[in-house]
Amino acid sequence: MARTRNTKLAAVIGETGWSQGQLAAQFVRVAAEVGATELLSTKRSHISMWVLGTQPTGRAPHILCETLSRRLQRPVTNTEIGLRPPRSGVTTAPEWRVDTLTALVDLGKSDVDMERRQILAGSAYSVAGLALPDQSWWDEAPEQGRIRPSATGRKVGEGEVDAVREMTVFFSKRDQRRGGAHGRRSLVQYLYDDVATYLSGVFPSERIRRDLLSAAGELTYLSGWMSFDASQHGVAQQYFTLAVRLAAEAGDAPLAGHILRAMAHQAVDLGHPEQAVELSTASVGRKRYTLASHRERALLGVVQARSLAAAGRKKDALAVLLRAEDDLAAAQPGDDEPQRVWFFSEASLAHETACTLRDIGDLQGAQNEFRRSVRTRKAATFSRTHAVTLGYLGTVQARQGNVEVACNTWSRALDAMEGVHSGRARETVITMRRVLSPFRNRGITAATELDTRAKVMLGRVV
Repeated sequence: MARTRNTKLAAVIGETGWSQGQLAAQFVRVAAEVGATELLSTKRSHISMWVLGTQPTGRAPHILCETLSRRLQRPVTNTEIGLRPPRSGVTTAPEWRVDTLTALVDLGKSDVDMERRQILAGSAYSVAGLALPDQSWWDEAPEQGRIRPSATGRKVGEGEVDAVREMTVFFSKRDQRRGGAHGRRSLVQYLYDDVATYLSGVFPSERIRRDLLSAAGELTYLSGWMSFDASQHGVAQQYFTLAVRLAAEAGDAPLAGHILRAMAHQAVDLGHPEQAVELSTASVGRKRYTLASHRERALLGVVQARSLAAAGRKKDALAVLLRAEDDLAAAQPGDDEPQRVWFFSEASLAHETACTLRDIGDLQGAQNEFRRSVRTRKAATFSRTHAVTLGYLGTVQARQGNVEVACNTWSRALDAMEGVHSGRARETVITMRRVLSPFRNRGITAATELDTRAKVMLGRVV
């Protein structure tokens, strides 16, 4: 079969001002930088064959796009130069193919700019955007990270990696104590001003490069989590997606699983159980579970159980819960585990177990687990989560007909919310008032007084 000349590739080569021989020489240079030794023998004749219609294979398309991108100082994609997708049957959405660093800078710029922030905050949560890329994307992501050129020439080492990790710990603890709306802008500013600059630097080793990508992925995930807690769901979704891409480029499977778990959590809360099941199932797939620590495995498991319960799959949900309990029981002091799971303990497991039991209709079991969560949590360290747990417990008690008991629980929840800025905490107050509505005019003093307090609190927790 006769080949069709690739006029798109020829046009882009013409734009560079290079001859085919010059392009071949630069192609080999880039291939050497990224360790693509199988491409070091590429010559002008190969470039000529590609222009005449032969499709390059293996890593050659990536190197070709990268070589052209460096010359033209802009992204060059397979589509622009007339190449087929990396693999036949690719179903990955286009947004997963955009350069990760470019997308991060664009999102960060919008989030720190006062005028653009309002537009960004109004961005809609997309169910279609929950579709994950196919396996070819995951296989190719580490290579994309390796071939990204330095834009600044700045040398980046272990000091920068440590700095990003320290900031992640700081903001994570603040989030647990004060809620996602407290300090989120400062976190995003640091991500945009400093971390994006580090990512565009020069690394002394492959290990440092991967460590920085992982650290940046965790911080980007935290930006998403805090946005989620602040009820900025469209923004959160964008940060979560970027965090997955950074984790994939780092080859950090457990981190990718951790982020997919958060996306599933958000999908459950927003009423999309089937999508939550897909995301949570992906979070425990392949090395995302097998390479994770016991504590992180338990965290992935309880969110998967919640997703299955929300989708009406009671038997599967209970089975996954048992596995999560075993995983947490296997965690021991001194285990080699990531800092990102520092918060997950018996109290967290009990909270998520209670949510699962509540969603499958076991209200008494849910009440017992919510109480266990409240009893075992360090309230001062986890003020936001403590308030939410008490709010959920009160609602379960009210659904069982124990209105006065529920009012007492809800009063404790409002106490815990002092100084908390959280959209999820605010939602528990709205639910509280909704459940109390039928009892306002029945002479139940506790209900009337609590409703007045709740109304005032709504203006404080945003």
